[in-house]
Amino acid sequence: MALGNFDGVHLGHRAVIDLARTSAPLGIVTFEPHPREYFAPAQPPFRLMNAEARANRLAKLGVQHLFALPFDAALADLTPDAFAGQVLAQGLGLSHVVVGADFCFGKARKGRASDLQTLGQAYGFSVTVADLVQAAGRDISSTAIRTALTDGHPREAAAMLGHWHRIEGEVIHGEKRGRELGYPTANMSVAGLHLPRLGVYATRVDVLTGPQAGPYLGATSLGVRPMFGVNQPNLETYLLDFEGDLYGQHLSVAFVDHLRPELTFDGLPALITQMAADTAEARRILSAL
Repeated sequence: MALGNFDGVHLGHRAVIDLARTSAPLGIVTFEPHPREYFAPAQPPFRLMNAEARANRLAKLGVQHLFALPFDAALADLTPDAFAGQVLAQGLGLSHVVVGADFCFGKARKGRASDLQTLGQAYGFSVTVADLVQAAGRDISSTAIRTALTDGHPREAAAMLGHWHRIEGEVIHGEKRGRELGYPTANMSVAGLHLPRLGVYATRVDVLTGPQAGPYLGATSLGVRPMFGVNQPNLETYLLDFEGDLYGQHLSVAFVDHLRPELTFDGLPALITQMAADTAEARRILSAL
């Protein structure tokens, strides 16, 4: 099993997973919620992926077994020795574990990758430690990817991820303003996620469920809709050349290019004109990929 949080499933994570491919079947042990969410629930959202998106990405990499251990007070209180013995050896019965060089475990994160190798010898499993992966002279990390997204550079984030950054989830009912403006949108919650720079994006969209499942091009607004009062951030995607009802279906929205920041317009005609320009620019960019 490869062991870690795998938030974003970036190229560094891929290196860990690829080392675990020598065993069959390929499996992952991770945690839900992310330990950082457990220890600091009041901090701003930081996750690049929700559990659904992570599972979908890991499945694309050929992962056959995914164990998401419930991260709670009992697990957080285990010493490194207890985690290795009770969870990995006795609970999961693992014979081989792969972790990244920066892996920490056990109460107060006292255990390091080298400690896991020592404990593995005592509890009957072997441990492989994957070297950190670099890009442009710096370590690839979820932190660096979050910074690129915050700055509005999804292609830079994609270079570290090895895939487009995606937000996945169910299409929910919104205020249906897009339909009234001639641009019906699929609305999705972004609760609990680190938000890329607010604004309008060219996106590639996969409808994952339902009779209209498949790939589409999209223009996506991520923001608080400043023209219409004070609102919680949400994701609204206009699927190009699409007609139909997506409520209740699951979408995967891939961020390709940041087109512009969120703006406030003098009136609806100006907004509609800008939406037409955004859609045309998104089509131009995405058609060239």
